[in-house]
Amino acid sequence: MPSHSIWQALLNRRMLICVFTGFASGLPLYVLISMLPAWLRSEGVSLTEIGLFTLIGFPYTWKFLWSPLMERFRFPLLGLRRGWMLSTQLGLLLSIAALGMVPTSNLGLIAAIAAIMAFFSASQDIVLDAYRREILPDHELGLGNSFHVNAYRIAGLIPGSLALILADIMPWSTVFPIVALFMLFGIALTLSVDEPSHAAKPPATLEHAVKAPFIEFFNRNGARQACLILAFMFLYKLGDSMATALATPFYLDMGFSLTEIGVIAKHAGLWPMIIGGILGGVLMVRIGINRALWVFGAVQIVSILGFIVLAENGYNLWLLALVIGFEYLGVGLGTAAFVAFIARSTSRAHTATQLALFTALTALPRTVANAFTGFIVDAVGWSQFFIFCTLLAIPGMLLLLKVAPWGEDPAPAIENAPSSNDRRKVEATTKKPPETVTGNTDGIH
Repeated sequence: MPSHSIWQALLNRRMLICVFTGFASGLPLYVLISMLPAWLRSEGVSLTEIGLFTLIGFPYTWKFLWSPLMERFRFPLLGLRRGWMLSTQLGLLLSIAALGMVPTSNLGLIAAIAAIMAFFSASQDIVLDAYRREILPDHELGLGNSFHVNAYRIAGLIPGSLALILADIMPWSTVFPIVALFMLFGIALTLSVDEPSHAAKPPATLEHAVKAPFIEFFNRNGARQACLILAFMFLYKLGDSMATALATPFYLDMGFSLTEIGVIAKHAGLWPMIIGGILGGVLMVRIGINRALWVFGAVQIVSILGFIVLAENGYNLWLLALVIGFEYLGVGLGTAAFVAFIARSTSRAHTATQLALFTALTALPRTVANAFTGFIVDAVGWSQFFIFCTLLAIPGMLLLLKVAPWGEDPAPAIENAPSSNDRRKVEATTKKPPETVTGNTDGIH
């Protein structure tokens, strides 16, 4: 693709929208996983009780259960996507602000508010993922999603850094409302963008909203290919997820102090991951999603091998920085391509439900890793464990032969949506999914 096309992809309103969706999506998650535990611990709550708060992450795994409701019912005036965006963002603003106003002696009420907040956050993710899929043409999926993911991570600096600094000079009951006000960026986005055009009308019944996304996905791909795609979504990042699940305990076992890990991980990890995400998005504009999955997947595998080198050499600060930096570069690259593939695999007629299901499926490897990695390390040791993780990464790469062959990316998206008659003709003569037809891609007014 010519260089001017890359600049056109970089400098358009859709990319700005993706920055805002990423920020709005990441902020509440990091409130739950960074700010909330810090507040509770600073107030003397036990680690056992804080650990139980991880259960409030339930909505992120099971969000596909209520996603058909968000596909079926629309709000007046704002429409299907913008209506759900605004309602979930208002819910997040109020629930974040309310958290710090409850005394830590009432952990039951805090847990209830946090659970409500997690529900709003997971629900916002459903609609933001769907909205982003509907405004991005296929050739911008990689770049747009890399902007989203990086803004998602940067949003973590608000509850994970700024909030902790503010808590040293003011009460938590003031800090939480301040952090909540950052949700106004998401609300401003919702009020300033257009409702996207949809490939199909909302389903007539809730039953149809539940069944249609699954039927469409299997009919479009065929049962065998659909199962291969689902298997790929589960396996592609399995080895990488397992390798990083116990990263901090591994560094400690190698003799590094918490301060050394914190400083090096912050500088050698965050920025390579962000650079990897942006670089991955730009490269996908040139080489396509399929080739990117091959190249970035290979980088992921090589990055796991770095842990083996560190395990064999032990304490070495420069080696630690190199291993962490390269690992997070691989994470940034691989995630950019993987998220773009997931988005491309959905139909524009069922974006909310299919994306919710696919993203829930891709979260399973991390769950599996957290459950079994400790047992494996205790049984075989660190070096053999990382070799095992490397081997686990291979099946996902082999599935690329079937789900994303090298050099066979779908043609770039058509910029203007055809009529319904034209769409039926296209679907009758090609196996390419109807989501390659874009709707309104203007973005912010």
